[in-house]
Amino acid sequence: MRASFALLTALVVLAGCGGEEPASPEEVVRAWSRALNVGDNGAAADLFALGARIEQAGLVLTVRSREDAVAWNANLPCSGKIVTLRVEGDTATATFTLFDRETSLCDAPGGRATAVFTVRDGKIVRWRQTAGQAVPVEPV
Repeated sequence: MRASFALLTALVVLAGCGGEEPASPEEVVRAWSRALNVGDNGAAADLFALGARIEQAGLVLTVRSREDAVAWNANLPCSGKIVTLRVEGDTATATFTLFDRETSLCDAPGGRATAVFTVRDGKIVRWRQTAGQAVPVEPV
């Protein structure tokens, strides 16, 4: 009886110790968009994994540090409202209507841009702006 009680207690304790599930690709994309829209480049950067690949307008950047991700997010000239979001497995494709940011004027206000996010373990490991939707940024 005592062994059964100890086993049951251990199982209850272990069940309560389980970590939270990582954020889904949809949750990560929505969090990134919210952070960018309020000018929180640090929060946006925290959603990128080290080693993440960013592909935009012919430029390719590998995120080697949090500072790389902060700088890249800070250089985006536009914020955006998600108008479509499609998720397949670990990939989310989001289309945004673009607006000015608090820190910069958008070069295509009212325009649309689409990005494909690959998310693993709650972090962006690849961010790719689709062809024909280029928004210029300064290289990091």
